[in-house]
Amino acid sequence: MVPALRKILIINPNSTRAMTNALKPLVDSLGYSSTQHTYFTAPSGPESINNEDDAAESARHCLEPLLPLLETHDAFLVCCYSAHPLVGQLKARPEIAGRRKPVTGIFEASVSSSLQAIGPGERFGIVSTGRVWEATLREAVDNYLGVEDNTEGSAAFAGVQTTGLNATELHETPPTEVRSRMKKAVARLLVDDAGGPVGAVCLGCAGMAGFDDMVREAAIETLGHSQGSKVRIVDGVVAGVAWLEGALRSGM
Repeated sequence: MVPALRKILIINPNSTRAMTNALKPLVDSLGYSSTQHTYFTAPSGPESINNEDDAAESARHCLEPLLPLLETHDAFLVCCYSAHPLVGQLKARPEIAGRRKPVTGIFEASVSSSLQAIGPGERFGIVSTGRVWEATLREAVDNYLGVEDNTEGSAAFAGVQTTGLNATELHETPPTEVRSRMKKAVARLLVDDAGGPVGAVCLGCAGMAGFDDMVREAAIETLGHSQGSKVRIVDGVVAGVAWLEGALRSGM
């Protein structure tokens, strides 16, 4: 008997279907042929999640339509680069918690992957969209890593730099302008090495899927070819799918 394919649901909690479609070639390129990846786009709600209020609103639009899919899938990836409430809401559902079905968000997956990727004395940082995410994501990283409020944050975290473009604008703005803003944000992150060199850069938006070349170009221009080529580029979608694959195969 041929074993049933594992099924991972890739969830875009905003209502812009083009963003969901942009994830498909990236996920397909990972080559997990024994897994079926299906996709969900929020049926309504924010077209772009630009702050924590948008994230909460998007969760309200997603949860009920997702319920029929919880029984038919084995794992779930929430593709919003934030401490998105939908991650916790899904984990708490009896259809998931009672069946030990893994759930993660691209934020959580990328932070965990970055910590494993950096070397001794190195730090990781995030390049994201609007300036509001600079403080929001720093707080989210501290919370995720269990950093106390009265400390200066994790020594492994170099902070957040932003492009000033929201998720939809990343694909509506002329490509030359997007590339320029991305490279400037990466350069700002890399030159601030007082706490140690930045060894990993996280793409802090699902809409940045496929932007690796911009980050690599900026890293080489900023640090030189030798050092710039060594900077790890962490795509949360890739990290999330890989973690779910491992969790499913190990029976976590």
